[in-house]
Amino acid sequence: LIPAGSLESGGGRFSVKVPSVVETAADIMSLPIQVNGDTVVTLSDVADIRRTFKDRTSYARFNGQNAMYIEVKKRPDANVISTSDAVIAIVEESKLQLPPSIRLEPSIITAEFAQNQVTELQGNIMTALALVMVIVVAAMGFRSGLIVGLGIPVSLLFSVIIIYLLGYTFNFMVMFGMLLGLGMLIDGAIVVTEYADRKMSEGVDHKAAYSEAVKRMFWPVTASTATTLAAFLPLMFWPGISGQFMRYLPVTVFTVLSGSLLYALLFGPVLGTLFGKPTTHANAEMKELEELEHGDPTRLHGFTGAYARAMKAICNSPLITLTVIFTLLLSVFIAYGKYGQGTVFFNNSDPQFLTVSVSGRGNFSADEVNKLVTDVEQRVLAVRGIRSMNTQTLLPGSGGGGGGSASNDRIGAMFIELVPESQREETGFDIIRQIRERTVDVPGLRVEVQAMEQGPPVGKPIQIELRSRFRELLEPTMLEIRKHMDSMPELIDIDDTRALPSIEWRMEVDRAQAAIYGADVMASGVALQLVTTGVKVAEYRPDGADDAVDIRARYPEESRGIKAMDALKVTTNQGLVPLSNFVKVVPGPGVDTFQRNNGFPVEKIRAQVVEGVLADTMVGKLQEWIDTQNFDSRVDIQFRGANEEQAESIAFVSVAFLLSLLLMFVLLVTQFNSFYQSALILLAVIMSTAGVLLGLLVTESPFSAILSGIGIVSLAGIVVNNNIVLIDTFNFVRQENPALPIKEVIVRATAQRLRPVMLTTITTVFGLLPLALDMSIDLVNRNINAGGQMATFWGPLSQAIVFGLSFATILT
Repeated sequence: LIPAGSLESGGGRFSVKVPSVVETAADIMSLPIQVNGDTVVTLSDVADIRRTFKDRTSYARFNGQNAMYIEVKKRPDANVISTSDAVIAIVEESKLQLPPSIRLEPSIITAEFAQNQVTELQGNIMTALALVMVIVVAAMGFRSGLIVGLGIPVSLLFSVIIIYLLGYTFNFMVMFGMLLGLGMLIDGAIVVTEYADRKMSEGVDHKAAYSEAVKRMFWPVTASTATTLAAFLPLMFWPGISGQFMRYLPVTVFTVLSGSLLYALLFGPVLGTLFGKPTTHANAEMKELEELEHGDPTRLHGFTGAYARAMKAICNSPLITLTVIFTLLLSVFIAYGKYGQGTVFFNNSDPQFLTVSVSGRGNFSADEVNKLVTDVEQRVLAVRGIRSMNTQTLLPGSGGGGGGSASNDRIGAMFIELVPESQREETGFDIIRQIRERTVDVPGLRVEVQAMEQGPPVGKPIQIELRSRFRELLEPTMLEIRKHMDSMPELIDIDDTRALPSIEWRMEVDRAQAAIYGADVMASGVALQLVTTGVKVAEYRPDGADDAVDIRARYPEESRGIKAMDALKVTTNQGLVPLSNFVKVVPGPGVDTFQRNNGFPVEKIRAQVVEGVLADTMVGKLQEWIDTQNFDSRVDIQFRGANEEQAESIAFVSVAFLLSLLLMFVLLVTQFNSFYQSALILLAVIMSTAGVLLGLLVTESPFSAILSGIGIVSLAGIVVNNNIVLIDTFNFVRQENPALPIKEVIVRATAQRLRPVMLTTITTVFGLLPLALDMSIDLVNRNINAGGQMATFWGPLSQAIVFGLSFATILT
């Protein structure tokens, strides 16, 4: 559109424009090409002009039928379920506007998977809540149990408000944080209410009893909650990919426990003064309570009396007891070092989504790629348990989205959604095995199957990176390592970043000969484009289009191809001259891509492990073999991916563990004003760690770098609570009875605190026990799932806390 200024007249001022915009095909067809006298040759006389599609480079199919698909991703802060519902509503509305021969089907709906996870986890929270309430009410009575139990909704509501203000989404990591905190959040309320109940049984008025309970237990409850918060505080600053994934968990637990502290010291006692009532005890029970508080607990009957007598015997033989306990702890650590099952980065549950990557080397056309991928696709579709499958073909070197290998020889990708876990007999891992068996013998192709990562994304579990300033050293070294890896039956889906063998056509111009004809390289290149993808002349924007459309000039299809290059003619000062007079078109090796990392040339080898084999074990074997080889010292060989993330996670968790202990030690010294008692309390951390390792030995499970690691750090804050309550009571009894021998003080203090210690432990353990037993129990939806996704996913963390806390509590 050429502006030509403006005209002024007596009637006004008018702008003048010369429209030269291509708006329709007719505008192009009327363009003049040659003029001879009054004869004009237009473009329509020598060319066929039409609007058409670009050359096809890929195909897409849905469940084996030709398709086009739109991939929709939510924004980072959007709700996946509501976003998915909105998209599906648009899809359903659009169906009414399409002809009946076209089907519009939503597939790979991750929102359904998220909704199922949320629903199942909600059910597990309600199950844990029911278990905890049954235990509390059975142990403390209905009225006191209700006062304790009300701390659960209050604390969870407090947590939800804080999480909302922080801008966090309500994801399954947040929900598990609530489940994890469920058993712990009533610990403080149990201690305060149990003490008030004991005072009311002695005849103290309920208002005075709760008032005294808050005063007496304020510092023990505050210290025990603070030590638990101190354990989770460093985890909130977890860096890297793992930190972004796991950070929601410690933040949620932190907010839940903060709310529980407010309830235990403020709201709970207020409710107790409103409707608390002294528990009516029989005379025998009153005498037992009197004996427990002021007499000799070893004369009591039942479990408390047996425990008191056992404590008296233990206190009479302290050296033997300590020897037995430390021998037991040492034996657990030695046994784990010898018989442990190794380490995994993250514990993946049964997959719901799979990716299949098809790789092949060669100069394939789009149609050839389609035929090859279709063969694989038909084999995969024959496997039972597949709900839907989206297939996309790719030209080699074009990359493409999705999982699997990122190598340049990938020619196809399939995205598979499995039938929901509850509706199929096969596990996701069984389906992966079947797909591998059906596609292992496809000639000339490599087929990789990978489950969608449910933890932090790290790609294939084994990734070796070779780096050197001397690129020529990389490939020979890589070939040796690859050859050794190919000989290891435990490794599958091995790929590397070697340059792909390919052919390209190169135009060799004789510049001297071209100069004789008055031609140049530029004109020759433009002429060759006429027989390939075409010369881009211009572009235009048709009505209703968001993007500009290319206008390309090219020869008809029958005049294109390799042989057509020899018949090409170019316009020169001497007229039309055959291109072959000064240009030779010869085949040559194709040029591949180069990779660098921080400026260093790099090559990579990636591999999966067969089911039942730990990647960590194979990394160790490979590292041992590499150490025995005489590779050039100028080549640096490092393990990346999951191994790197695993090492970083273990390093961070170790630092977080030490920081947690330091914070707890400072809090305990502030509370008890004693280095000895503070160190004594922290001994429970060693006991709980031994309990975690013992649990791994019993269940024959590997150590999860993230989940088991978090379990140990979490336990550090949980197990010390019992010791805090015990030692605080010991100090109180000793202060009240200065003439009492030290052994009797110990027996009386431990007997008095037996019930609240056991209650707080049992409520925490029972809240996580179903998941620790590999069971997902959903009372709301009346569903029990053995070995389901929730149980498999959260099993390592649940088992760590259940085993560690139980073991440490017995020793405590």
